[in-house]
Amino acid sequence: MGYILCLETATTNCSVALTKNGKVIAIREDIDGGYSHAERLHVFIEEVLMETGIKASQLDAVAVGKGPGSYTGLRIGVAAAKGLCFALDIPLIAIPTLALLAFQVADKKEVSTIIPMIDARRMEVYASVYAHDYQEIRETRAEILDPTSYLEYLNEGMVCFIGSGVAKFAEICDHPNAIFIKDAMPSTKEMALQSYSKFKQQDFEDVTYFDPYYLKDFVTG
Repeated sequence: MGYILCLETATTNCSVALTKNGKVIAIREDIDGGYSHAERLHVFIEEVLMETGIKASQLDAVAVGKGPGSYTGLRIGVAAAKGLCFALDIPLIAIPTLALLAFQVADKKEVSTIIPMIDARRMEVYASVYAHDYQEIRETRAEILDPTSYLEYLNEGMVCFIGSGVAKFAEICDHPNAIFIKDAMPSTKEMALQSYSKFKQQDFEDVTYFDPYYLKDFVTG
């Protein structure tokens, strides 16, 4: 049936969704609770299963946001995902956390580029670059922001910056082609379609050896 349990813990949003054939059928999130993952994650998992009447044994896969982001948050989410996959003998699917932000930019009529960024403290961010059709055109990097950051994209067209790292970039960027979405958090809402696509393609991770994509330990959570 394509039941996939989705977990996202890379930022302060502890997000859990149960999806069926690429659609969210139950979701729990705690956006404002700080790093509440250790307390909330397994409770949320139990709640989405109970709400839908689906047993853990009926899950076809577990998907997890692989990072980058909070070192502690990622470790908790990936450990839970791997534990479930081992216990249930089901595949593990990994989704880039920054892609979950990029997919939140729905109105792309004027946008040529999407740059999701997660706060990494001080003037540092984790960021990647996506075209308007959500294809990644530059890999994820940990980088220090300055007024000249991303000029190569800003000079070519409208750029939408989205995520927790946007607020501090908005303070130093006055380019007319910049659009800022400051309060967005990665969520399992955007994981449903991506994880189901990978499930159909059997694009799975090695549960034994999979590790989160920490990139650098800027954000310790």
